[in-house]
Amino acid sequence: MYPVSDRFLPRLAESHNPATQVQLFRTDGSVVTIEHTGGSVPVDRGQAIRRTCTVTTADVSLIPRAPDDELATYGARLRIARGVEYGDGSRELVPLGVFRLDSVDGDPTDGPVTLQGKSLEACVADDKLTEPYKATGTVVGAATALIQRSLPDADVISLIDDAPIGARTFDIEADPWAGVQEIVAAAGAECYTNADGVFVIAALPDPEATPAVWEVAAGERGVYVSGSRAMSSDGVRNGWLARGENTEENVPPVSYLAVDADPNSPTYWNGPYGRRPDFYSSSTLITVNACAQAANLKLAAGKAPNASGDFSSLPNPALECGDVIRVIHPDGSRELHQVQSFTVPLDAGGDFPIATISAKEDG
Repeated sequence: MYPVSDRFLPRLAESHNPATQVQLFRTDGSVVTIEHTGGSVPVDRGQAIRRTCTVTTADVSLIPRAPDDELATYGARLRIARGVEYGDGSRELVPLGVFRLDSVDGDPTDGPVTLQGKSLEACVADDKLTEPYKATGTVVGAATALIQRSLPDADVISLIDDAPIGARTFDIEADPWAGVQEIVAAAGAECYTNADGVFVIAALPDPEATPAVWEVAAGERGVYVSGSRAMSSDGVRNGWLARGENTEENVPPVSYLAVDADPNSPTYWNGPYGRRPDFYSSSTLITVNACAQAANLKLAAGKAPNASGDFSSLPNPALECGDVIRVIHPDGSRELHQVQSFTVPLDAGGDFPIATISAKEDG
């Protein structure tokens, strides 16, 4: 969860006015604070571009008309935040992301105007390779180089132990962002931009060992609005075989099979669920340990949708994908869920849907 003050989360359950801010950073250096009437910021760990945004405003001057306006708009960025106002006149804002402005449209006379954007992963993904690209060295070094190929001033932070990779040559037309994800998988990690627009290399938190950061409770002074619980085997995999072979560096084949080895798990490899493996291969994997890291990363994602939940609560803009939350239903039953996606509204009455994975009972 994004760091907030001690009084922020309790304030969410109280009657309060939300505070929102949308800033447009034009390419000519000017900054415009947009008076907006609505919009939303969806955040989804399952998407290559984790954050997107839509902003609506009555300001028709934002529609580019002259060539200079177009030059200042193409390549512009949006910074969006939401928070709370306190009763003492102060307020606390939490960033929701930095976005490349992709479109501006609306009635040039009467409005409204709609702005749409994608987080900065899109800048890397759209910069397709026009010549072969060779990634070498270590996970963090190679991923950072591929990101900064498109965004030289990008900030990249790593929360993992670095590891060597096998040389990997990406072909012409390849998606560099998919390449970044392939590289970091060798260390059991994923890469994304956070709410500050910083690229982060990190492993998905283990829900078994991660404390809950927020309580979504029904009842008085709770933030729970509605919820459902689901189980499904669609797309669920309880084993992943990761393989690597690097002929370019004359590294012999290596592999590792990661399986759900918990006899108490509904997707236990040797249980009634049966064996449902999937496969992953990359020349970046040159050791058994690297294969194990990649296989366990894929396994965690592959078996997680087995138990999931969809909830609606009062909005919490500080939430992050991967956070573990405690859900207390109206009947008093308690569960721990790991956040997969949510949508933060930019208006006062907006809904706040949360989709989760890896649901389990909370003793």
